[in-house]
Amino acid sequence: MNVSTRIDEAGFVPASRISSIGVSQILKIGARAQAMKRAGAPVIILGAGEPDFDTPDNVKQAACRAIERGDTKYTALDGTPELKQAIRQKFQRENGLDYAADEITVATGAKQVLFNAMMATLDAGDEVIIPTPAWTSYLDIVAIAEGKSVCVPCSAQAGFKLNANQLEAAITPRTKWLILNSPSNPSGAAYSEADYRPLIEVLLRHPNVRLLVDDMYEHIVYDDFRFATPVALEPRLKARTLTVNGVSKAYAMTGWRIGYACGSRELIKAMAVVQSQSTSCPSSVSQAAAVEALSGPQDFLKARTESFRERRDLVVTGLNAIEGIDCRVPEGAFYTFAGCAGLIGKMTPAGKPIETDTDFCDHLLEDAHVAVVPGAAFGLSPFFRISYATSEAELREAIRRISAACACLGGRADQC
Repeated sequence: MNVSTRIDEAGFVPASRISSIGVSQILKIGARAQAMKRAGAPVIILGAGEPDFDTPDNVKQAACRAIERGDTKYTALDGTPELKQAIRQKFQRENGLDYAADEITVATGAKQVLFNAMMATLDAGDEVIIPTPAWTSYLDIVAIAEGKSVCVPCSAQAGFKLNANQLEAAITPRTKWLILNSPSNPSGAAYSEADYRPLIEVLLRHPNVRLLVDDMYEHIVYDDFRFATPVALEPRLKARTLTVNGVSKAYAMTGWRIGYACGSRELIKAMAVVQSQSTSCPSSVSQAAAVEALSGPQDFLKARTESFRERRDLVVTGLNAIEGIDCRVPEGAFYTFAGCAGLIGKMTPAGKPIETDTDFCDHLLEDAHVAVVPGAAFGLSPFFRISYATSEAELREAIRRISAACACLGGRADQC
C-alpha cells in the first residue's frame, strides 16, 4: 500500500488555518433556498447582496469593444494604466482624494483587496477591530491570515455604529487594523462626518493602528445623508488608511469581479506580492468595462438609488407592522437588519421552539418559503438581514408571508 492510499483511507484533514472556517452562511442559505425552488417550492430569496438591475449598456458595450480589439491577454499585475487612471479621477472627483497610480490596486473583487491587505500585513496573533454586525468575510479573512478578530458589538440603539469609547477600549498593543464599512452590510448604517470625527481623534492618538474603510455602498445612500470617507476628513490618516471600493453594487457588476483600493505606496506594493502568487491580474475585459463604469455617464445612479429607497421604505414599514419585530431605518446600502427579540421563546406550529435568530430564519424558510439571513452570521443576535435588491412585487409578497408566519408562532398548525 502506498502513502497516498493510506492518506485517502485516513480521510482528508484541512489545514489548521481553515479548520474553523466554513463556506459563508449567506451562500449556504442561498444554496438551500435554490434547491427548494428547483424542487418546486415558491421560495423568495432575500439573502444575496446583489442588485437586480442589469449592468448599464455602455459598460457592456465597452467590454465588447475590448474583446473585438483583442484586449484578452494578461494585464499589469494590479490594474491596467487606463483603469488606474479612471480610479484616480474617481477619487479626485467624488472624494477629494489624490493618489498616484502606484498607490492604487485593482483585484478580482473587493474581497480579494481585503484578503491581500490582511495577508500582507498580519502576523500570527495580530488584532483587527471589527464593529459588529459586520460582513461575514471580514472575520474569516482575518482568521485565514492568522490574525485575531476583536469584535465590538454595536447596538441598534447606537445605530449599529462604533463610538469613540468602544474603539479606545478595544485597542491593545497587538492592534493592527480597524475595519469600518459605511454604508454597512448588513445593517445599512452609515457614518456621517460627525460620526467619524470622534473615531478619527482616537486613531490619531494611536499611530500604530491602520484603518481599512470599505466604501462599497458609497453611492447607495438615502434621504439627506451625505457620504463621507475618513481620509477626506483627516489627511493625517492617509499614510495608514486603505480605502476600498468597487463596481459591484452601484454599477450592478457583481459578476465582473473588479474591486479597487488606494493606500500607501508601501502597502500597495506588499499587497501586489500576495496577488502575484494567487490570481495575478484581474480579467482584462472586466477592467475595460470598469473604466467605462467609472468614467462614463453617472446619471443613472440617482434613479437606481431612488428605487432602492422606495423598496427600503416598503420593507421597513412592513416589518415594523409585525408584532415582535423592530426595524430601524437604514441610511444606505440595500439591507434591513431587523430585531426579532420579541419572537424568541415562541413555538412554531410544528412544535419547534424559536430559541435563536437562526431558528427564526429556518422557520421563515421552511414554513413561509422566504430566505433571509440570521444576525448570528454577522456577529449580532437576535436580528435578521433582508436584502431588498429585488422587485417590489416580491418584497410585498415576502412581507405578507413573514407577517403570516410570525402570526402563527405559538399557535397550532391547523390554525395557520
